[in-house]
Amino acid sequence: DMGFLEPTQLQRNASIQNILSWFEFHWLIFLFLCSAEYPDLRKHNNCMASHLTPAIYAKLCDKATPNGFTLDQAIQTGVDNPGHPFIKTVGMVAGDEESYEVFGDLLDPVITERHNGYDPRTMKHPTDLDASKIHSGQFDERYVLSSRVRTGRSIRGLSLPPACTRAERREVERVVIDALSGLKGDLTGRYYSLTQMTEKEQQQLIDDHFLFDKPVSPLLTCSGMARDWPDARGIWHNNEKTFLIWVNEEDHTRVISMEKGGNMKRVFERFCRGLKEVERLIQERGWEFMWNERLGYILTCPSNLGTGLRAGVHVKLPLLSKDPRFSKILDNLRLQKRGTGGVDTAAVGGTFDISNLDRLGHSEVQLVQTVIDGVNYLVECEKKLEKGQDIKVPPPIKQFK
Repeated sequence: DMGFLEPTQLQRNASIQNILSWFEFHWLIFLFLCSAEYPDLRKHNNCMASHLTPAIYAKLCDKATPNGFTLDQAIQTGVDNPGHPFIKTVGMVAGDEESYEVFGDLLDPVITERHNGYDPRTMKHPTDLDASKIHSGQFDERYVLSSRVRTGRSIRGLSLPPACTRAERREVERVVIDALSGLKGDLTGRYYSLTQMTEKEQQQLIDDHFLFDKPVSPLLTCSGMARDWPDARGIWHNNEKTFLIWVNEEDHTRVISMEKGGNMKRVFERFCRGLKEVERLIQERGWEFMWNERLGYILTCPSNLGTGLRAGVHVKLPLLSKDPRFSKILDNLRLQKRGTGGVDTAAVGGTFDISNLDRLGHSEVQLVQTVIDGVNYLVECEKKLEKGQDIKVPPPIKQFK
């Protein structure tokens, strides 16, 4: 038998070195191509820009979710919108549920920064929709004008608004409308399609402050959320106009419970009951919401992960709002203020929209109770100032870090 000559160890080493050299060469070319695509973030102030490095970009830039959503699509809004020197936005969005896994090397630290130290790699998010646990949920209505709780829910298996196809967006609308038709009792209501509503219906929704319009904020438009507007968008509300669902705006759905006055416990009770009923009806039709134990409910913007919940009141604080300690009191109570017209609007007559600062790592019950306790404290401060008495800055609520 002639057989084959065994290669010497020297020859083996040379072959291995040639293979390694080939990989190293092509890796260097890949890094060069990635560096040529790396965005200029030198003037940016958002969470994405703080955590995206050339190494992370090189690692993730050629990856895509099963639906085809890429890193560049996820960060485009943060690239196009450098942000404000004193207001730090998130700077990226998810195109689908899988984005939070595929781009985890960037999204995890962004989530940790935005959610006050919550570590999505090691921590679990609690969910609690038991409204019976709420106490002291009736505000003094001489100060609190209205109460509201909102969140978002996404339909598993369909891409989120920044990346969905027209067919997926229409499927979200179909699934949600079909489920909402099954609501009974005080939750019975009607859906208004933005493409089909009459001028009278549109004006009524505007008068009720229910109508959402085409997104004009570059934070949203650069994310791709306004594509094909107003196709497959709409608003559903119950007959009493106290339970409301937006379809295909920033998220698949935005769920809102609201009413005039200060009965936050009743608002939250309706919120929890309505959400559970909608989820049951969705599941009966073979669908489910996006949720996992690390991130809670999955939504488009990382800032809304977890509960997605914002419990807010319109409250009159003309004296406290002029006190130099007002901002510190809000910070320590884990509350935030807005004008009553929404984000970036000024307060009128000392009336503010006060809501919870946190979303992830605390349950719905915990966050609503935080708002109740905090707003009651603010009202007591206002009453003391009316009497010429001094107020104190409360100790800060303990957080993850």
